[in-house]
Amino acid sequence: MPDFRPASGSSEPTFAELYTPKLITVLRDGYGLADFRADVVAGLTVAIVALPLSMAIAIASGASPDRGLYTAIIGGFLISLFSGSRFQIGGPAGAFIVLVAATVERHGIDGLILATAISGMIMIAAGYLRFGTYIKLIPYPVTVGFTAGIATIIIASQIKDLFGLTLEKEPGPLVPKLQALSHAFGTFNAMAIGLSVLTLVCIFGLKRFRPKWPNLLIAVGLATLAAWALNLPVETIGSRFGAIPSLPPAPSLPAFDLTKVQAVLPDAFAFALLGSIESLLSAVVADGMTGRRHRSNCELVGQGIGNIGSALFGGICVTGTIARTATNVRAGARSPFSGMLHSLFLLLFLMVAAPLASFIPLAALAGVLTFVAWNMAEKREFAALLRSSRGDAVILLATFGLTIFRDLTEGIVVGFLIGAVIFINRMAKEITVEARAPVIVDDQADGARSERTLYQSDLASDPDVIVYRIRGAFFFGAAASVGAVLDRIADQHKAFILDLSAVPFLDSTAANTIHGTCRQASRGGVKLFVTGARPAVQQVLITHGLRPPLAEYRATIEDAMRDAHSAQHPMTAPALQAS
Repeated sequence: MPDFRPASGSSEPTFAELYTPKLITVLRDGYGLADFRADVVAGLTVAIVALPLSMAIAIASGASPDRGLYTAIIGGFLISLFSGSRFQIGGPAGAFIVLVAATVERHGIDGLILATAISGMIMIAAGYLRFGTYIKLIPYPVTVGFTAGIATIIIASQIKDLFGLTLEKEPGPLVPKLQALSHAFGTFNAMAIGLSVLTLVCIFGLKRFRPKWPNLLIAVGLATLAAWALNLPVETIGSRFGAIPSLPPAPSLPAFDLTKVQAVLPDAFAFALLGSIESLLSAVVADGMTGRRHRSNCELVGQGIGNIGSALFGGICVTGTIARTATNVRAGARSPFSGMLHSLFLLLFLMVAAPLASFIPLAALAGVLTFVAWNMAEKREFAALLRSSRGDAVILLATFGLTIFRDLTEGIVVGFLIGAVIFINRMAKEITVEARAPVIVDDQADGARSERTLYQSDLASDPDVIVYRIRGAFFFGAAASVGAVLDRIADQHKAFILDLSAVPFLDSTAANTIHGTCRQASRGGVKLFVTGARPAVQQVLITHGLRPPLAEYRATIEDAMRDAHSAQHPMTAPALQAS
């Protein structure tokens, strides 16, 4: 019988192996001057990308631009310090724009900061409870669906600034938002449209012809220079938000009371769920680019610490960001020091150039976010999933539609549940029950396979013994159909052999189904033998009452056939044993 226990010498990973930050691992393995130089270059490269992006995401989220910078500086530094990935870059993410904006609208900035801190605590708890492995089980169509939905909402949220529209209050839901924007379209600002076009052309052009240049920063810089030099009548960071401070504020605890906590708790859970998904996806992308392996539960702990730290300094939600992490890897990063240096460079930029940020036109930042959303949409993947199968298309469209028209969390949960139901249905159809199929494979030369009956023909033709073989995972989804087959045991049979050698997994529902069949067989005087059951499968069966004398366990069908035949024909047993 196969033994599926760990190989000799292997064991479960220790607490230290699971939760030691990658920074400690890097230092333990050896870190030299050449590595530091590479990390400096990578950190500076990512900081140049993150500078305009952090402000743009904060503004789109309903917060001031300085809070986006505080998020990247404080949260990004802590995530790299405690991360379970060597290359993770933390900061405000476009995926959070919808959730954060809705939270600000419902609870204000204070409620947002409190929800961010609570989400950090939830992520730390999830990490220590080892939920990181399970978060990665979210189906691919769900991630593509909610990402495309977020991208659509981001683009819709930037129409106002892209066209310089005058709108007293912009609704949050997509359909009312589009209606209000269409009514206000007559207030468009041609200068703002020109800056938006300039920004987008510059971004896409540099990406096409000079991919190594910092296209976002150059585009925003050119648009800012044009607006200042030509004294264009467009809205800027300074005109809407005022001057940006040159230093982050002193840390302080968010306003805390039980009523407020209860009010923001659903938002905190949504932040934690999306942050966990986003950061682990980012870590997986980095693994694929570098061949390294991240520690998912340690990553969740690091993300939680980063969110708590961001909230203490007035920042918003922080998570691992796929685009900036990929930029970090491509820039030659060697360790988490690159992410920490990226945060320090952002702090330096804030200290030196904060007054200049007031001149940045909002149309330019809207162009940046439109570019980000366009890249987020995963258009090829979306189209491929629509063509791949009906099940994947249903999951994708359900998640996409709910994300746009209802709620991001609802879209993820419903998409996951639909995916789980479809998977259960597919797995339930894979299981088969074969009658009188007691065969094994002989040892043959490579490439040759043959099957033969495991026991003598006189035993195989015994009308008093029936053999059923189950193939596939036997679980609640297949219990009803398999149970219906097993219950068709003819009364004339005296022994019933159930071969489970091809069953890798069996749950309590399946065990209860077999137990019911066994009781029915026992009432009819039929003896049940279970053969080939793996240790884990056998343990589940025994736990649910299938133990001798109700059911007998044998290693092979041959053993069960011989014992069953001997019990029914004791006078012929010696001759059979001799043969």
